[in-house]
Amino acid sequence: MKDWVGVGEAYSASYAALCAGTLPALRDALGDARGRSLVDVGAGDGTLAAAWASEGWSVTACEPEPSMRAASHRRHPEIGVVAGGLPELPFADASFDVAAANFVLNHVASPRSSAAELRRVSRGAVVATTWTLSPSWLWAEITQRSGIPPFAGERLPADEDFERTADGFERMLRQAGLQRLAVSEVEWVWPARPEALWRSVEGGVAGAGALYAGLDERGRQRFRAAFEAVVDERSVGGVLLLEHRAAVAVSAAL
Repeated sequence: MKDWVGVGEAYSASYAALCAGTLPALRDALGDARGRSLVDVGAGDGTLAAAWASEGWSVTACEPEPSMRAASHRRHPEIGVVAGGLPELPFADASFDVAAANFVLNHVASPRSSAAELRRVSRGAVVATTWTLSPSWLWAEITQRSGIPPFAGERLPADEDFERTADGFERMLRQAGLQRLAVSEVEWVWPARPEALWRSVEGGVAGAGALYAGLDERGRQRFRAAFEAVVDERSVGGVLLLEHRAAVAVSAAL
């Protein structure tokens, strides 16, 4: 598991745009808003919550990390943000027409109980996503080039973890009690600006940020040099065209 404390601004300046890449698939899965209510669980800096609201949803954002809530308040003051997170949400049963969790179940300590909690607060659909090809592939290459041992983050115990594939995601959700499931895989290319990627590293975001934070000055120089080498080799028109994939799951109302 990764520590997200204090990374709200760095996340908002970098990976928020990447994680919004699932929005077209989520939009297609849910259809027109028609004034329905939606809770965005693990809403981060509010990027998706604001997008949902602009399309006519009545949106409540729910986010446990104060720096993420602060980033959301600054960027999207029109979106109400509730302090709270999985596996216990501060809402009554069947409070919303839809419960959404974009790249959240892959970060919680108990994915199955968290998925069941999404089902509890929704009287309609549950939509959730997880990475099947995450940003870690890029940082793994950079780490290898730098000669630095890879980041060894905390892993879920075997009885809590799930296979990071569309089929594995579906199995986990069914074990959590979600029914009438449709799971698909989507892929997209994120045109990442190098300065945004480096902001995520210096800001402590995700595994690469945690790795960098633990390096001494010489290690940081080596990591930065490897990053610059990859940027020089891969950038097209000043951006890196990075491929990503995600499993998108929709559980319809019973």
